[in-house]
Amino acid sequence: MSIVLEQKFMQDYIRCANDGWEWKFHERNGGNLSYRMRAEEVEACKSEFTYDQEWVSLGVTAENLANEYFVVTGSGKFFRNVILNPAANLCILRLNEKGDSYQVVWGLVEGGKPSSEFPSHVTSHSVKVAQSDDYRIIYHAHPVNIISLTFVTEIDDKALTLALWESMTECSVIFPEGVGFVRWMVPGGAEVALETKKLMEKYNVVVWEAHGLFCAGDTFDNVFGLMHTVEKAAEIRMKVLATGLPFRRAIDAQGLRDCAVRYSLNLNEDLLDE
Repeated sequence: MSIVLEQKFMQDYIRCANDGWEWKFHERNGGNLSYRMRAEEVEACKSEFTYDQEWVSLGVTAENLANEYFVVTGSGKFFRNVILNPAANLCILRLNEKGDSYQVVWGLVEGGKPSSEFPSHVTSHSVKVAQSDDYRIIYHAHPVNIISLTFVTEIDDKALTLALWESMTECSVIFPEGVGFVRWMVPGGAEVALETKKLMEKYNVVVWEAHGLFCAGDTFDNVFGLMHTVEKAAEIRMKVLATGLPFRRAIDAQGLRDCAVRYSLNLNEDLLDE
């Protein structure tokens, strides 16, 4: 077995990708996942790296990620195949000294390139590493219910956050900072990457209208759990709306504040209704 594939971080990565497939967060080649490697993980894998591929411009710049290594899903690759053949569907790449280009050093053995949405991952990683070195993972997927929710109400950061916080008690505990919202944009380019970056400065969850969501986290369990929680709350909201009955608020602003006190959370007061 490959040294790279024996590493715990890679096993955790593969499990997260497969969980996303099993939970139907990914259709066809939808979604992408990136992990910023630790220095000791890079050293453990270097014997299998090659440094002969060309450098490719990202279209964005992240100086604070210069020379960092990332595990990334491939463009056009299917999440369902990651567990079957990781080396064909994933790659490890490094950024250059300016943080504006990448070079693939491992993987994609059947050809291909990193996810077209990797620029959005880079800008998000850049924001998060500036907040804490613990942030390692950016996960993008297409869960059905959170996408559906973007169609049935006029949504901005506040409205979307409250729609989720009010739908399931645990939501304000798991993402007390709230969620960000990006109006529909063409995916895969610098424009949506920079818009996502702005919101990642405030949130760990960013929803793309009619597309899906980005989640940032420190471990694969936490980042998957964050996405799962958002999607479950959206499912509850959509099922209630489907009854045709008015939504009855069970959790008001004071209730959210009480939860914050109980669990010692820094709840985002800017998103509360009085």
